[in-house]
Amino acid sequence: MPLESFQIVRVLLLSALAFATAFAWAPLLMHALQKWRMAKTIRPASDAPVYAKLHAKKVGTPTMGGILIWATVLLLALVFDALYTSFPQNAIFAQFTFLSRQQTLLPLGALVASAIVGFVDDYFNARGIGPKGGGLRMRHRLFIYTAIAVVGAWWFRAKLDWDLLHVPFIGDFNIGLWYVPFFIFVIVATAFSVNETDGLDGLAGGTLLTSFGAYAIIAFAQGKYDLAVFCGVILGALLAFLWFNINPASFFMGDTGAMALGVTLGIVAMLTNAALLLPIVGFIFLLESLSVLVQVGWRLTFKKKLLLSAPFHHHLEATGWTEPQIVMRLWVISMVFAAIGVSLALLDALM
Repeated sequence: MPLESFQIVRVLLLSALAFATAFAWAPLLMHALQKWRMAKTIRPASDAPVYAKLHAKKVGTPTMGGILIWATVLLLALVFDALYTSFPQNAIFAQFTFLSRQQTLLPLGALVASAIVGFVDDYFNARGIGPKGGGLRMRHRLFIYTAIAVVGAWWFRAKLDWDLLHVPFIGDFNIGLWYVPFFIFVIVATAFSVNETDGLDGLAGGTLLTSFGAYAIIAFAQGKYDLAVFCGVILGALLAFLWFNINPASFFMGDTGAMALGVTLGIVAMLTNAALLLPIVGFIFLLESLSVLVQVGWRLTFKKKLLLSAPFHHHLEATGWTEPQIVMRLWVISMVFAAIGVSLALLDALM
């Protein structure tokens, strides 16, 4: 079998295995979250009257569903690596391990580290700990995103000796130490944007699905097969999560999923040197974060709101769109922009 054909099989099989694994233990996770009363709380009506009115019915729905995704990815990575280490002569185990220093060790480590931080935030929210019982403040989250990004930037410079920035259709540029703030900006912006998108049943999961799918194709085209498999495993786990998260959701992703996957998506974009295509591939994330920033800026400048509610998906809710309408239509838009991003990446590689 040709190498690329086998690698396609490898990506697809491990993606399917991730789906089956996550789907199998999802009921156990939901039962545990319900038993431990890890339920979602919402901002009080005094702070966000439109949001509180639209989402009052969701109070009590379990959160922390993101555990299903990152725990499945971590489990498969460790199991196949352990099998390969224990039986190095076994060709099957050698081919199906996808944990490698150059491609997947950093994004997997960032996935787990940021997931743990998100878990703490979700726990505080469920227990009413923190300002107005809402968990960590946004500035605290941004500080944590930055801390994780600093570690990632150090890894790129010290471990991978990487300072190369690729500008599509123009060329490669060694930007030296400027790579560090650029890396931090990409990770923090992506994590913030994904976090803001996680507000409707299935919205963050579906848009993350198209984004990781796009970068799986880009990584594969670059010959980064372990990274493509890593993205595929996330895809499989995300699909299982979406089965239970589609409206009406049985559980929510929570920060333990949104924070972790946002950070990881940014790192994958950097590893493929396609970070400048991320605003296209993840257009919905860009739209959602810009709507928040514009809303805040408008209120500070003109002392009134531009949108009925922010992020943008809540504005659409407030205008009368149903939740499934918003989610499905934003999914469609995300698919189109992901396809455009992949096309640009592949055309750029040909030039």
